[in-house]
Amino acid sequence: MGTFPREFLQAIPKTDLHVHLDGSLRINTLIEIAKERKVKLPSYTEEGLRETVFKERYENLGEYLKGFAYTTRALQDSESIERAAYELAVDSFSEGVRYIEPRLAPQLHINEELEMPAVLRAVDRGFKRAREEFNKRPEVVSGAEPSYACGIIVCALRMFRKAYSKYFKNLLDVQAYSPERTVFGIASLEMARAAVKIRDEEGLGIVGFDLAGQENGYPAHDHIHAYQYAHRNFLHKTVHAGEAYGAESIFEAITDLHTDRIGHGYYLFNTDKITNSSIVDREQYIQALVEYIADKRITIEICLTSNLQTNPELKSLENHPLKKMLDAKISTTFCTDNRLVSMTNVTKEITLAVNEIRLTPRQMRECIFNGFKRSFMPFSYLEKRDYVRNVINYYGKMEKKWGVA
Repeated sequence: MGTFPREFLQAIPKTDLHVHLDGSLRINTLIEIAKERKVKLPSYTEEGLRETVFKERYENLGEYLKGFAYTTRALQDSESIERAAYELAVDSFSEGVRYIEPRLAPQLHINEELEMPAVLRAVDRGFKRAREEFNKRPEVVSGAEPSYACGIIVCALRMFRKAYSKYFKNLLDVQAYSPERTVFGIASLEMARAAVKIRDEEGLGIVGFDLAGQENGYPAHDHIHAYQYAHRNFLHKTVHAGEAYGAESIFEAITDLHTDRIGHGYYLFNTDKITNSSIVDREQYIQALVEYIADKRITIEICLTSNLQTNPELKSLENHPLKKMLDAKISTTFCTDNRLVSMTNVTKEITLAVNEIRLTPRQMRECIFNGFKRSFMPFSYLEKRDYVRNVINYYGKMEKKWGVA
């Protein structure tokens, strides 16, 4: 593995700022819950699900997302949601990840017996239990190692259908005479209001607001009121943009939604993905956007395996735009996206960057530290500064221990 021993990559403190809870169940947990709740799966064995649903490669993003139909159906009660959150935190912490920001769309888990606050309480309980267990370790108590922490990001959806959940069906039925895109914006604003209210009244670890789903045909500006509300109420913001659409989508996320981070940003440098006819000089447009992102330290949440799986034209990670981002000094950090659907973890993502993109020790440090510095950590600013300093010091110890220059 070149300059980085595997033990070093496992030991260094890491973050995962872009990881979907419903895409990161343990596969055996999904099977167990499905059997208990009588959720129909294509197979009830790990091998069968790997062949039919959770594959190494997918034809496109649409096929990749089909697996969520099964996972969301399984997570329809508070016990299952709490279990999924706890196990995701345990699995992350066990590979040296010290801070995670799992995200979910609570609207997909609401039913007659489960309202939105109960969904988020269950998530919070699961994370809290794992966090408390790991922070009891002697090395953490003594201060020799950084502690473990979590934050919750709630997701609005760019678009949805009645079949997505009973919550969305009811909303579309009530707004039957409104344009669909208007209803999508209304749902996002309601989600932002709920996130702020539940955060403030119940003290749950809700730290951010996200917009996920199909970009093409469903622009970010449809959700401007939701993001204005989040912005006014000091709720951090991230947006899935440039995952399956071009630089215009990223531009909208920054200018219309005031986003602090970008999820994926894969097509940032692709001039062919620009469709706005008023953009005459596409190269200049992209260059200006890249300069702005770099200067404002808008961090891009990099998901290498996920991008490789959902973009058929990406034959090798050697051609991934991460190298251009690093050359442009854009703030980037490694994320899993979906530990189950992409069959990955943070250590694997970093290993891919080392082997395929030839990450240098300096670039490694910067990407790791960006994850902590640009996180939405639920600490005060001074507490976060102290925590990041502790992480940097511990990282230095690991470099010395494993002989990494």
